[in-house]
Amino acid sequence: MSSGVRWWSEPPVGQASFLADVDPALLGVGLDPLPAGAPAVVRFRPPLALSVDRYAGAFLDALDGAAMSLFPGWLCGAERLDGPSSLGVEAVRALAARMAAGTEHFGPFLVAAAERALRIRGGLGPGDGPRFPAEVRARGLRALLAEAYRRDHVAVLVDIPASLPPAGEHALAVAAQWLAEHGRFTVWLAGPRLRSVDRIPVIRIRLPAGLAGLTEGAGPGPEPDGGGAELPVLSFPPLSGAPRADSAAEQALERALAPQEWARGRRWNEVLEWHVLGKAYRLDLFWPDDRLVVEVDGDEHRQRWQYADDRRRDAQLQLLGHAVLRFTNEQVLTDPYAVTVTVRDLLLLRRNAPNRK
Repeated sequence: MSSGVRWWSEPPVGQASFLADVDPALLGVGLDPLPAGAPAVVRFRPPLALSVDRYAGAFLDALDGAAMSLFPGWLCGAERLDGPSSLGVEAVRALAARMAAGTEHFGPFLVAAAERALRIRGGLGPGDGPRFPAEVRARGLRALLAEAYRRDHVAVLVDIPASLPPAGEHALAVAAQWLAEHGRFTVWLAGPRLRSVDRIPVIRIRLPAGLAGLTEGAGPGPEPDGGGAELPVLSFPPLSGAPRADSAAEQALERALAPQEWARGRRWNEVLEWHVLGKAYRLDLFWPDDRLVVEVDGDEHRQRWQYADDRRRDAQLQLLGHAVLRFTNEQVLTDPYAVTVTVRDLLLLRRNAPNRK
């Protein structure tokens, strides 16, 4: 690209491309929060050396799981439904049919997805719904994700596994092209160069200066390469105003905070734009009146670029007058009560500070 402006715009919709000399983990840092005008970006970490069919199935199953987790974000009005009772099922089917009538959504797929998501939300499991061809699933899932994030397009950032054999490279490339073409996704392949595949266009993008600067002199984290931790097959951005749909720790912390009177005023996964030229920050949990930020860190925060970015943003937030607390997923899931006590104590301390403005 000749400019850093709209650096996320290549490759175009419906195409799979290889991003040359781009670390997918670093790119993931730059896409959190999603820049204005960028597609919704989900990150896929495929297993090794599968066939084309199995890679395509892995793509679809992961995207389906994301769509189900993001419900009711993609179906307006469904948040008011109590559960999968007979009346609830009829109501969600009616909402989906009404939505499909005036949009690009394929009605039968949307109705079936809405009913299945309502059942999952109610703890009943997905049930037995109609089966759709893979091409219909791909297009339908892309539409659901775009709707959830209120974005025009959806991109899939694929981490190419290290030491992928030639047969695996070929299978992954073909499956990525299939997903892009049939689902109308933008697909970015990043990481080790595909040595035995020449059908994937290679493009170069210029990352923003802030990201490039992150690589200069960034000290390693406690486990710079992620420590061998099991990262999710698919990770996707949170919806503003709610705990991450794919984070059991954030969900558990919200359940612990919800009954507490002192915890009112909290905001989940909102974006703080602190300077017109500065990188915006998505804050896991934020009390804006008290300037208290709480971060819940999964294993990805042990990766080098994420760790460096966390340290840089913590320092900037503190310079802006915010207090920052960080907890690991394990801390929250093991003892949510201890975490809430720590949050409460600091929150009340800040509220009672004599120089509070």
